[in-house]
Amino acid sequence: MRGAGTGTGGAAVAVVMSLLLLLLSRSPPAAAGDGRKSDSRLVSEQFSQAPQKLAFYSWYGSARLFHFRVPPDTVLLRWLLQVTQGSGSTCNNVETTVYFRYGAPPVINPLGTSFANSTSVQPSFLLKMLQGNASVNVSYPAPGDWFVAAHLPPSSHKIEVKDFVPTCAYIFQPDMLVVRVVEMSILEPDGCVSNGNLGCPVHLTVGSATLPGNFQKVLTCSDPTTACRLLLPSPPWERWLQVTVKSLAGPRVLVTFSAVAALTACRPWTVNLQHPLQNSPNQSSNASTGLPPPSPNTQDLHQSGEAGSGPFCLRSFPVLREDMDVVSVRFRPLDRVSVLVQSDMPSVMQLYLNTGMDSGGSLSISVNINQTVIADNTSVVACVTAGSPFLSFNTSLNCTTAFFQGYPLSLSASSPTVNLSIPYPETDNWYLSLQVLCPERPEECVQASVLVDTTLYLVPCLNDCGPYGQCLLLRRHGYLYAGCSCRAGWRGWSCTDNSTAQTVAQQKVATLLLTLSNLMFLAPIAISVQRCLLLEASVYAYTMFFSTFYHACDQPGDAVLCILNYDTLQYCDFLGSGVSIWVTVLCMARLKASLKYVLFMLGTLIFAMSLQLDRRAAWNMMGPCLFAIVVMVTMWVYRCGRRRHCYPPSWQRWVFYLLPGFSLAALALTIYTSMMTSENYYYTHSIWHMLLAGSAAFLLPPRDQHTEPWACAQKLTCHYEICKNHRDELYTVT
Repeated sequence: MRGAGTGTGGAAVAVVMSLLLLLLSRSPPAAAGDGRKSDSRLVSEQFSQAPQKLAFYSWYGSARLFHFRVPPDTVLLRWLLQVTQGSGSTCNNVETTVYFRYGAPPVINPLGTSFANSTSVQPSFLLKMLQGNASVNVSYPAPGDWFVAAHLPPSSHKIEVKDFVPTCAYIFQPDMLVVRVVEMSILEPDGCVSNGNLGCPVHLTVGSATLPGNFQKVLTCSDPTTACRLLLPSPPWERWLQVTVKSLAGPRVLVTFSAVAALTACRPWTVNLQHPLQNSPNQSSNASTGLPPPSPNTQDLHQSGEAGSGPFCLRSFPVLREDMDVVSVRFRPLDRVSVLVQSDMPSVMQLYLNTGMDSGGSLSISVNINQTVIADNTSVVACVTAGSPFLSFNTSLNCTTAFFQGYPLSLSASSPTVNLSIPYPETDNWYLSLQVLCPERPEECVQASVLVDTTLYLVPCLNDCGPYGQCLLLRRHGYLYAGCSCRAGWRGWSCTDNSTAQTVAQQKVATLLLTLSNLMFLAPIAISVQRCLLLEASVYAYTMFFSTFYHACDQPGDAVLCILNYDTLQYCDFLGSGVSIWVTVLCMARLKASLKYVLFMLGTLIFAMSLQLDRRAAWNMMGPCLFAIVVMVTMWVYRCGRRRHCYPPSWQRWVFYLLPGFSLAALALTIYTSMMTSENYYYTHSIWHMLLAGSAAFLLPPRDQHTEPWACAQKLTCHYEICKNHRDELYTVT
């Protein structure tokens, strides 16, 4: 049986459970299909989502995210996980890592990188599995958002050409099976639920199960003569509290129990829009110098509790939530810049992060005090919690509420500023609690007050991923979340781990190698002009130009130069590379001029179309090139048969030109398809540039015998020339 009660009354609420009698002994219900007899009070439901193809992990976007909602009154949550191979693929059995988290996407770190300073991260709950099926059970889970993320092991950083080698496809699909209870007993405050005789031991669990951290309170009551009590400081506000009772008397033993819930509430002072210290300039100055503020009146503060419900326990400052963009929110106190913090009670600010779309960003909190107006023995302690505020600064500084471990902060004259970043905060109302403390001389804090400046933001990425990262917005159905894609060897959640980062000198060297290596195309350009192959020379010049500036724009660090849009430069670079190979091979075929130019134009149009469809596909580049090779081989075989002699006929042509050209082309293809990685890209791709240009210089056919060297270049010069007519003119004399 489960009882539920509310904890929404006030700021410091205590729940006291007195167990006198017990109910029927019952374990967590079994899922459907396990062979046990079904219970009429339980219903089962199953939820599924479309499977996703897994990827090897390199950054958070490599993980596949699934978003589920667990309905209320769920007593059992079972995840059914399945990893299969794609159709037609034969792959090795690779390990899959699956993460689970309640309230927000899981914060994962498979690469073992460091997080930015002041970033607080909880360990992730994960499961490693191979191909096949697996399951995870969670008894009495918390209702609301649950997230599942999965990925393959970290990638090898090898740059693979799409469709060139067979790839393995691993498909992951999680299903969610829930068992819900139909009959629910509601335990009202100061109410009692009784059902018979006394005397049987019971096992009490208060709260719902969450992952990765589980803060359920467990209590065993075995002595019927002694009241069994459980004290819960600061239980969740505005939420049902789940209470689960299990008998320890054995199976099929009918027992009864009695439970009493008592709430101890207090009244908060809610500061209205008028600043409590703005009655006069002197009052504002007194607050800044540590003097006590004036007593609040009914115009300044509003009582939210009922008369006689208890003393004031907190000072509540209304907060304005300002939505700025997607996963981008600013919080600020209404009509004020600073928050008044005193020693008599905590000052609390409530941050509304319960929309269901706020958990995909990062909560950034910055608290600052003026170090000149705070005494050396005085400090301002703060606590950031979810669900309910932390209010017990006078007795403990552990920053722990009933079901949440908060994030403690401390400010003093020596450290007047403190920052806190929380990636992917849980979907809930968050609270920032502050209070003035004097650890050495508590009597000096009686009249102490400090104005604290707060900067509260929900941002997609911390510091916008820094100078070596890019903040990317990811989407899973209607849910949006953000992640950092790092560059130049930087790693980490917000691209702050420089353990493998490139120095500025290395970045400049990489840029120079990738750009200046294109100057090798000057050799085929000069040879083409010398042999009157002007169209080929223009294609090589086009390739050299756009490849140079594409790689100048493609650099991840500081050495970057973009003369055009990045996508335009990339498209022109890929187009130039493909067309260069196309015209070189067709030029070697020695076709008639009219047919050659038609094929040149037709191939260029085909390349333009295929690259628009998919720039990374291997066959979009290799298909036209293979066709050109077939045309070349056909023409060579035709000439061999017609002349009864090998073509090209000169052995010097084969030894000094064709064989070196083919060797350079084969080596370039090998490097491009199998040797490039993200670490060696800047020099292996530079070698690819030089090999491609060098092979074109060797493979270009010789000029016609009747054509003078540089004849075409001479025709391009501008000068006057006397034209001579060699025909004899006939004159008729009459």
